[in-house]
Amino acid sequence: MAAADQGSSPSVPGVTVSGPPVPRAEEVLTAGALQFVADLHRAFEGRRRELLAARRERRAEIARTGTLDFLPHTADVRSGDWQVAPAPRALTDRRVEITGPTDRKMVINALNSGAKVWLADFEDATAPTWENVVSGQVNLIDAFEGRIDFTSPQGKAYALKPAAELATVVVRPRGWHLEERHLTVDGDPVAGAFVDFGLYFFHNAARLLAKGEQDPNSGPYFYLPKTESHLEARLWNEVFTHAQAALGIPHGTIRATVLIETITAAFEMDEILYELREHAAGLNAGRWDYLFSIVKNFRDAGERYVLPDRNTVTMASPFMAAYTRLLVRTCHKRGAHAIGGMAAFIPSRKDPEVNAAALVKVRADKEREANGGFDGSWVAHPDLVPVARACFDAVLGERPHQKDNPGAPEPVTPAQLLDVAAAGGSCTHTGLHNAVQVGIRYIEAWLRGLGAVGIFHMMEDAATAEISRSQIWQWIHNGVVLADTGEKTTAELVRRLVAEELAALQGESGEQGYAAGRWTEAAALFEQVALAEDFPDFLTLPALALID
Repeated sequence: MAAADQGSSPSVPGVTVSGPPVPRAEEVLTAGALQFVADLHRAFEGRRRELLAARRERRAEIARTGTLDFLPHTADVRSGDWQVAPAPRALTDRRVEITGPTDRKMVINALNSGAKVWLADFEDATAPTWENVVSGQVNLIDAFEGRIDFTSPQGKAYALKPAAELATVVVRPRGWHLEERHLTVDGDPVAGAFVDFGLYFFHNAARLLAKGEQDPNSGPYFYLPKTESHLEARLWNEVFTHAQAALGIPHGTIRATVLIETITAAFEMDEILYELREHAAGLNAGRWDYLFSIVKNFRDAGERYVLPDRNTVTMASPFMAAYTRLLVRTCHKRGAHAIGGMAAFIPSRKDPEVNAAALVKVRADKEREANGGFDGSWVAHPDLVPVARACFDAVLGERPHQKDNPGAPEPVTPAQLLDVAAAGGSCTHTGLHNAVQVGIRYIEAWLRGLGAVGIFHMMEDAATAEISRSQIWQWIHNGVVLADTGEKTTAELVRRLVAEELAALQGESGEQGYAAGRWTEAAALFEQVALAEDFPDFLTLPALALID
């Protein structure tokens, strides 16, 4: 659509806004905000593209060598005696963090959840329709102004608790690889990262600092996703420096926590913190994307890298345990917070047996993290906040964190980080079927604008869909024989399972419900990203053309 379709969107030289009309868009897409985003694009887009090309070069090197190692030319950073900036008050105690998209109901529930931090997600938990991108910014402004409310179709009203009881907001913009096609500068689409960060920072940095004089839970804080190298962290640091100077915000006000959710970033934890040291708050163990990254990078490196059924790979698996040990040791050596992974279970108010079995696993996972030195962890549902909190309270007591815990003393080696074969488990027809089910159901919801989706009592986002389709690709290209049926994994078998799943979904939802969904498109896209001869880097890239 033409820029005029946005109604009152102002004219800024070189900037074009397109897409369907969004209520109150004029409050977000102001001339000043659009100019700020355009300045980010013009200053840093060239470097972003260079870094995306560097990703491809590094992947080619992994394909050639079949391995990774710590960088020899940054050894002095790893051995150096330096620390990140002290945490601000709002990010000192992070023992429980809740994640979720920025729709109006979620904003209220997350802020009211009792968690210390809410990850306000414009990335994996948000399908980036133009309405979601813009309305999410509106909702955050309303929350900070204390004027947000929501009434469900059933008439249930939602409102914020007193400010002192609310979670600290930490925004996750999109990763470097995604573009926002509804906003162009000089004819080129702007990176989703620049749009999400730029609009939020422009409208809220000064507002949050003003609130912070009375409210310790305020500040411009961010989670950085999909980082693959310290050079990508350096670019974010340059963006932060530019943004603070442009708006007259004191240098170092921004704080960023980096998700270590790629295998390449796991080999550069020290370097990533070093690049961001004036703005760094910590690292997070993004477990699901981490598994996806291993499959993606080592997909053609032979059977020793074949990942078994994803539901059998736990944080106790040797290669995952090595990754978390390294993360805790690195963070605490540098004075940064170490934040654990996601508990994605969705409690059921109708099935106490499902709840009981799942909560045992959630508690064991959170106890393992707390006892392993983590300072906090993630949950996906408000009902899990007290469960996770109890696990961390038992270890932390009244202390806000445990940065004085240096972590396990034994060194973590490249071989340990890459020892996927030691995970055990097996590749099964049951696991293959689950991957098809989760992948199709998630993609269909994503095409309808939903980025966080409850499937089989689990909160799924783009990361779990990526694992599902990438494992299928890997199993096919490695000729995996399924342990429970003896079948060889083939494209034909997967297509049969896709057809069976569509038939089952039609039976579940009825003719009308099925027709109202986007199941045929979802299945076609799933087959495209799971069965293509050349592995697509991200399923969201071809999917973007299918949403408004």
